[in-house]
Order: sequence, then structure tokens, then C-alpha cells
Amino acid sequence: MDTFTAIERRRAVKHFDSQYRFTDEEANKILSLAVLSPTSYNIQNWRFVVVKDRELRSKIHAASWSQPQVKDASMLVILCGDLMAWKKEPARYWKNAPKEVRDYIVPSIIKFYEGRNDLQRDECLRSCGMAAQTIMLAAKSMGYDSCPMIGFDPARVAEVINLPEDHMICMMVAIGKAVKEAAPRGGQLPLRDVVLTDHF
Repeated sequence: MDTFTAIERRRAVKHFDSQYRFTDEEANKILSLAVLSPTSYNIQNWRFVVVKDRELRSKIHAASWSQPQVKDASMLVILCGDLMAWKKEPARYWKNAPKEVRDYIVPSIIKFYEGRNDLQRDECLRSCGMAAQTIMLAAKSMGYDSCPMIGFDPARVAEVINLPEDHMICMMVAIGKAVKEAAPRGGQLPLRDVVLTDHF
């Protein structure tokens, strides 16, 4: 499926075949594409918690107001952001770059993020949002459906997955084989209402 078609057909599906399982190759393909998503300064601050354990899924299901896709999807990915990724051995993000590039970029990372807590948080949200879209489009291209989710108690889910203190949960994505199509689109705003030229 080409990219345009995947974008047009991607919908938030709520009902998945609970018996259907991805192969390891399929799951790895989705995640291998997810890590190609852009991040500022290439800090790769997303962390993908793939929840396979059925007991943990049940706990997350309970913390998600019993939405069926949490338990029934073939793959549940919790997209977390490492708030301190910019500080954790930043040279590794540029290890393959020429020395003159490393010498310029790596100190710039520290200077940009140091002491800017709001920026660190915003960066996690941006990075995970882009990665989530990559995951959903990759899944659609492979013939699967997905559901992006913020409908859960992040504190309870954080406890279930032992989230480190310097991380945050941004969202979840459920992926699998749909057994029921998404409802018709509620209504898209026309371009004239959302696209501006040069200024408001």
C-alpha cells in the first residue's frame, strides 16, 4: 500500500481480533520503522514499551476504562519519553558523524535543553507523536489497523510498567487485525478553515 493510501485509510479502530497474533518479524518491522521517526538533535528520546504479558494487559485495560482494544489488539505499544535523553551520553547520537559535526552538535544539545523542563517535556510529546504516526502508517501499509489512545490513567499505567521517574507516558497505540470498521469520519474541516497563508 502506498503512503497516500495508508494516510487516507488509517482510522482509529476499536475492535480487533483477540486471537490474531503478529509474527515477531511483523512486530520488529513496525518498531524498526518507528525508530526512523525524527527527533530534535537526533536524541531518539522515545521508548517503546510493547506489552505482551496478558496479566499486564488486563491491568492496563482496567486503567483504560475497559476499552476493548487494549486487551484485544495483537500489539500494544506504550510510547514513553525519556525526559533526560538529551543528557545521557549525547555523543552516541552522533557517533557516525564526522568529528567536526560531533564537536559542534553535541555541546549544542546540552546548551539547548539544560534547565528547560518545559522544553524537555514538549520534546517528548513531539517525538512520540511523530513516532506514533509512523507506527500507525506502517501498520496500515502492512494491512493492519490501529488506535491511538490517550484514554487511560497515566499514573496507574506508569505503575504497571515500572516507568522510571525521569520518563513520561505520552500515549498508547493498539495495533491488530480489525473485526469491525471504524465509524464514518465525523467531518473534516475544509482547508480554508485550517490553512492560512503568511499569517492569521
